[in-house]
Order: sequence, then structure tokens, then C-alpha cells
Amino acid sequence: MSRILIAEDEERIAAFVEKGLRRSGYVTRVVADGLSAYEHARGRDFDLLILDLGLPGDDGLTVLRKLRKARIALPVVILTARDSVSDIVAGLESGADDYMVKPFAFDELLARVRLRLRREEPAENFLLRVGDLILDLRTRRAQVGDRVSDLSAREFALAEILMRNPDRVLSREQLLSQVWGFDYDPGSNIVDVYIRYLRRKIGSDRVQTVRGVGYRLRA
Repeated sequence: MSRILIAEDEERIAAFVEKGLRRSGYVTRVVADGLSAYEHARGRDFDLLILDLGLPGDDGLTVLRKLRKARIALPVVILTARDSVSDIVAGLESGADDYMVKPFAFDELLARVRLRLRREEPAENFLLRVGDLILDLRTRRAQVGDRVSDLSAREFALAEILMRNPDRVLSREQLLSQVWGFDYDPGSNIVDVYIRYLRRKIGSDRVQTVRGVGYRLRA
């Protein structure tokens, strides 16, 4: 199980990212300043660092440069509100493996995290199974028996969350937050729309509606 260090001083964003990663099967730890980020990252107890640039104390760029100077090859995904070309170039040239700008959708962050961890994970970690339903995390394909379906990014994210929580009722708000991001309109019916799309590909009776609450994947 991969371990991810989250260096983020804005509590709301840190909690959002941590919650999503834990539900996706990762072990996480949150730190809120540059010194703590560097000390934890150099201890080699983590498989990836999600790094905000605007940390108190040593800023994120300083942390990154110190890690690379110490020859610590920990994969680093920068997650920041700084969106200028000069900031992006500085981050990548300082040794970041990826650069994401806030605001962001969690499923995109998750995809980028998986990309950086892919070479570290054993092959069996790429498949999720619930009954006869198989989800390939590399190809974004769902298989039921002999039928294989390509999933869109949103369909894939929904399927993965449901499959990691079989027989558990997940509210529309939970699904909306995990797949579309914390800043998405909570009054939208987009979850229901994509559940319909997903049912067409994995079976209409597999994802059950719990009236007034949300949805459950039948194990």
C-alpha cells in the first residue's frame, strides 16, 4: 500500500485531498509547514509527496530543492495556486515530477498520483474485483464476464470509488466531492447522469439507488 505525504497549510484542501486518497486505498500523512515536509520526506517513509508551494517557513520550492540536493528521488507532485509560466517552469526545473494548479478536480489529481506511482506498484494492484466485475486501473476498462467496456474519466472515477466501497451506501455529496472536486455545484444532478452512463456499461442492477441518500455497488 503506497504512502503519500501531503504538505499543505490550508486545512480545507489538506482534508479534502487526504480523504480522497484514503478512500482510494492510500496511507496518508498531512504536514502544514516546510520544515516538517522536508523532515518527513527525507526519512524515506513515503512513496510520493504532494507539495504546496506556499508553505510557512521554508516554502515548497525550497523544500523541493533541498530534497533534490540531498539526492532524495521521492516523486513530487506540486499542488498550488501559482499558475504563471515562470512558477511552473521553476517547479519542474527544481525537480518536481508534476505540477497541478488549484482549483482542481480530485480525479485528475488521483490520476497524476497513480501515474507517478505506477512503476512502484506490483501488477496485481492494477485490478479491482467485486464479484464478476473487474476494473483495470491502467486502461480504465471495466469487464463483466466477456464484455469489456472503455470508461470515460468520470465513469472510471465513479466505478473505482464504488468498487472500493462495496455494499456501502455513498451519498451524492460524497461522490460529487470525490469525482468533481470540492468547488463543484452541490445542486447539480451530474452524479445521477453519470451513474446512468456507468450502469449501461457494467449492468443496470449492479449499482443500486438508495432513495434520498445515494448509491451502493452490490457485491
